[in-house]
Amino acid sequence: MQYTDILIAIRKIARAINLDSKRIQKVSGLSIPQLLSLTFISNCDDYQCSQLELRKFLQLNSSTVTGIVSRLISKGYIAKIPSKGDKRSTWLGLTALGLKQVENAPELFQEKLNAKLSQLPKQEIDIIENGLNMLIEILGEDNLSGEVES
Repeated sequence: MQYTDILIAIRKIARAINLDSKRIQKVSGLSIPQLLSLTFISNCDDYQCSQLELRKFLQLNSSTVTGIVSRLISKGYIAKIPSKGDKRSTWLGLTALGLKQVENAPELFQEKLNAKLSQLPKQEIDIIENGLNMLIEILGEDNLSGEVES
């Protein structure tokens, strides 16, 4: 495989992700990070989590997660719930409308990928993981972490 073949393969992966993102947006009216947020909260105890827990799950910076949360609140999918122990902090709680959205959500690209990867032998998974980690290292891990340097 030539260097250009690797770049073309990366472009194909990026295009597949982009097309899936557009499909999800059209079908559900949500971005993939918004849908992932709803799914994450739906799997938390009492359908609640902190914004920090959500940020760690999404691996995005605070301002990006704040924007996602704000849009989900404005759509009525989540609500801020005051913390019982600390009046200064709040929890993010999934609303009935948000739960309905999760239940009716289309299958994500990553779910399809996960199903196909789970059929591969561990040795092949290790090869893929090592190759991707090497690419991330080559590209500069700092640029791919989702965090924005201030």
